[in-house]
Amino acid sequence: MPNPPRARSGNRRDENARLAVLHAADDLLVEHGFGGLTIEAIAREAGVAKQTIYRWWPSKVEILLDTLIEDTAKRLPVPEKGLREYLHAFAGFVTGDPAGKVLLTLLAQAQHDPATAASFEERYLGPRRAEERDLITRAIDAGEISPRLGADALLDALFGPIVYSALTGSSPSRALVDALAEELL
Repeated sequence: MPNPPRARSGNRRDENARLAVLHAADDLLVEHGFGGLTIEAIAREAGVAKQTIYRWWPSKVEILLDTLIEDTAKRLPVPEKGLREYLHAFAGFVTGDPAGKVLLTLLAQAQHDPATAASFEERYLGPRRAEERDLITRAIDAGEISPRLGADALLDALFGPIVYSALTGSSPSRALVDALAEELL
């Protein structure tokens, strides 16, 4: 049942409306997929006017990016140490968390939409990979790992099979994540 319309808040973002839009987008994506996700449906579900959404976000991709950035900061922060544990947490995130579905959706959409790819790289992937590179650097400096690859290739080799498993509908097993860590670190 959609929420009742909210009072107009002018140009300033109403935090409750912003959160309602992010949650509505997340829920509708899980329920209907990217193709079925529309600004109209998000507005209806969030109880806000379409104009409110268009004033704050230029597209549904940008709404999903805000959702992803906020959710991963809360539910999958890059730790100071513990790369293996982080890999397991990431595997669980992409297969069992609604925000993981947002990540996979944006990855898939970026493959055939250059604007999505650019925004995804700039707003999410680039900053996230920088944090993950720092995690690897700290682990190397502490003598915890001795990787066989450079940092960027290592990130691709570690996360690629996990993402591929999730994108193809299978769950990356604990054994897969352990084997990746053991062989590459």
